[in-house]
Amino acid sequence: MVDALEQRIHELVRRYHGVYLFKKPALTSKTDFDTDLGLEDHEAEELMNAFFEEFGVAKGNFSIQTYYPEASFSLNIFKKPVPVPVPDFTIGMLIESAKAGKWLY
Repeated sequence: MVDALEQRIHELVRRYHGVYLFKKPALTSKTDFDTDLGLEDHEAEELMNAFFEEFGVAKGNFSIQTYYPEASFSLNIFKKPVPVPVPDFTIGMLIESAKAGKWLY
């Protein structure tokens, strides 16, 4: 069951995820902004700025680069880029941080 706080966060995420022609995708606490929703770094950053303001959450040490690091660039077209491991960036993180009143991650 989704409580009122979770519902408000889901509504905020939907505003930044786009327009739905048919069925809205199901959002859960495990929904990842990058892999599940396909948000680009600038979209995720706008979402987070709105989250901090709307929910009165202290930003603390939050940095979008933690979840969307700069891609490395090489002039060698035969060299595969090395994937950069990034931590999960989920709706659950927003929910827990909103309850605590500060960014926890």
